[in-house]
Amino acid sequence: MPEPIPVIRAVAGGTAKLLPDVDRPRAWLLTLDGAPQSYVDLDDPHHLEFEYARRVAHLLDAAAPPEAPLAALHLGAGACTLPRYLAATRPGSQQTVVDADGELLALVEEFLPLPAECGVRLHTADARAALEAAEPGRFDVVLSDVFGGARVPAHLGTVDYVRAASRALRPGGLYVANLADAAPFSFLAPQLATVGAVFSELCVVAEPSVLRGRRFGNVVLAASQGPLPVGELARRCAADPFPARVAHGAALGGLRRGAAPVAEGAAVASPEPPAGAFSLE
Repeated sequence: MPEPIPVIRAVAGGTAKLLPDVDRPRAWLLTLDGAPQSYVDLDDPHHLEFEYARRVAHLLDAAAPPEAPLAALHLGAGACTLPRYLAATRPGSQQTVVDADGELLALVEEFLPLPAECGVRLHTADARAALEAAEPGRFDVVLSDVFGGARVPAHLGTVDYVRAASRALRPGGLYVANLADAAPFSFLAPQLATVGAVFSELCVVAEPSVLRGRRFGNVVLAASQGPLPVGELARRCAADPFPARVAHGAALGGLRRGAAPVAEGAAVASPEPPAGAFSLE
């Protein structure tokens, strides 16, 4: 078999690259303008290379009994790492994946095709527009993982956006957002207030050094109108090869720091990562 070679293509969001992993025969890293977006092993969808993806997977694993199918809406596609994981771990799940970059979706479909009959449907649309158009009570999980380059777009961080996510969820459904910030948490704090204005239960998952304000990194925020599987999630995250801490309840007060919910017209994008935080170039 010939050695895989990198694929480089201009897409709507910039320059996308698919870089083969020399240690895994059919594994690929997707970058966009040098910022890592997704890692996929076509032979083993259970293998999750990115730490934040592992933490979202722990949430998905704890969200329902093992192998029970879920209806999921993924806002932000990348290389469809988590939809592939959910299809493998919960057969029969019906998943809708939305991304504004149709050229990126075409690249993924061409070089990293999804398994036939996996229950994953891809759509080109703005994440917020797709969420607001979603059928009420349609999904068990809404996962917001949208980055413009390395920043979360401003219009995906308002109370109205989170209310739309709540409407799209079934009772007790799970809202998950992948965010990025560092101390003094000028983006994370208002997001906690914003999500907390809509959902009754919240928790965040991140590397301890990020939550302590020592470095910039991903923070996974989870919310529901029903109880969150905080205990099971904490056990899974502590046992992970890349341990993470779960903050819940009163522990979130120190992160929120009195911030107010984000109204329309007041939203800002997440901060620009410091040089070298995510970029491979």
